[in-house]
Amino acid sequence: MRIGSLTLESPLFLSPLAGYTNLPFRLAVREVGGLGLATTDLVNARSLLEKNPKALKLIETSPADRPLAVQLFGSVPEEMRDAAVYLESLGVASVDINMGCPVRKVCRVGGGSAMMTELEKTASLVKGMVNAVRIPVTAKMRLGWDDQNIKAPDLAHALEEVGVAAIFIHGRTREQGFTGTINLAGIRAVVEAVRTVPVIGNGDVTTPQAARKMFEETGCAGISVGRGAFYNPWIFQHTLHYLSTGELLPEPRFEERVRVMCRHLDLMIETFGEEHGCRMFRKVAPWYSKRFGPANEFNKRVVQVSSKAEFDQVLENYRRWRQQFLDEDGNLKPRFAPPPLVASFMQEPAVAQREHIPVPKGPVEVW
Repeated sequence: MRIGSLTLESPLFLSPLAGYTNLPFRLAVREVGGLGLATTDLVNARSLLEKNPKALKLIETSPADRPLAVQLFGSVPEEMRDAAVYLESLGVASVDINMGCPVRKVCRVGGGSAMMTELEKTASLVKGMVNAVRIPVTAKMRLGWDDQNIKAPDLAHALEEVGVAAIFIHGRTREQGFTGTINLAGIRAVVEAVRTVPVIGNGDVTTPQAARKMFEETGCAGISVGRGAFYNPWIFQHTLHYLSTGELLPEPRFEERVRVMCRHLDLMIETFGEEHGCRMFRKVAPWYSKRFGPANEFNKRVVQVSSKAEFDQVLENYRRWRQQFLDEDGNLKPRFAPPPLVASFMQEPAVAQREHIPVPKGPVEVW
């Protein structure tokens, strides 16, 4: 997989999710394996240039966190250009431009999905960034503002003309937010609108089967996974195996899920300190537990932890409580097993509906 001058070992990408895809989660996913490129949370270009400590924390990385893309948002060409130059000087692998965020606080300053409404202005901004750096500049967009304004194919073509290295396309409109079915035909239209630029599909990929279906029906060159990685950090490893062998690996067992969850917490503590890291982990742990089977006893306790010792005690108590749902071999009894994860575009029964991941509160520059 190539994006401009950047060669990747996998066509699978970790999408940026505000408040979630920080350094600890990126490292946890990388350790599981199968990931080609990870992208930071979206970062305000102006805050980055002003060296805002919280903006700098968003782009914090480590030698194990490679290759890394940083996602910028903003609408002032000079700020976006200078932020890209600054990021190149720090050694990031590529710069991604957020043209897809549906959140009002991003759109109202001309960033995110609002960039799709002014093609010429957006293309000019991107051209300035491409000309200023040697690293690849990519763009993440949605299909359009709403169903009556599907602009992604036209915008993708315009961005190809000014030298963008890749297009990431989420198969929903801004109006849809994170609800409704992914439009695979819409992603295919973007693939067909460009000649040489790789298009990476995104949206509702929660299983290897969903990834293969998106590849086959859209012709995209890569797949980017966001919320699906919170249900299943193994999705990259399992998808890569499935695409190359046709074999579906079994879901990770409970102990493996707990191991990765605990590793994630350790990384949170290393990065943010024990108290703050544990507080931040309160919103993360329940995503792991969605595949534990019955977990209400765990969930109501883990959202109160403030230390590693408290977390360890919650986990130990949960292990004991969970015993009642296991058979003689230590496996979940069938009636307590969570339903299979199925993407909205797979149209299969027993769909496990994913809950909305809330956007962090407060000014975007402090996300």
